[in-house]
Amino acid sequence: MAEVVMYTTMFCPFCVRAKRLLKDKGITFEEIDVMMSAKKRAQMMEVSGGYTVPQILINGEPIGGCDELYALEHAGELDAKLGLAA
Repeated sequence: MAEVVMYTTMFCPFCVRAKRLLKDKGITFEEIDVMMSAKKRAQMMEVSGGYTVPQILINGEPIGGCDELYALEHAGELDAKLGLAA
């Protein structure tokens, strides 16, 4: 299974949607809350190239945020990225 890291903040509806999709697929992920930490937010921007949350990395590859995660799902590509494809 893939290693998934998600940078989030509390009260972010896009973060909630992204987490729900991954949980529904049975994917565990590391969640890094950047809300109160400028250092963690800077790390997020460095590794992902993005400044909004969520920022999601799958096996170290930045895939973007919630919209991009759902786009992969709708294109039928997310399961393969997550190592779920048969």
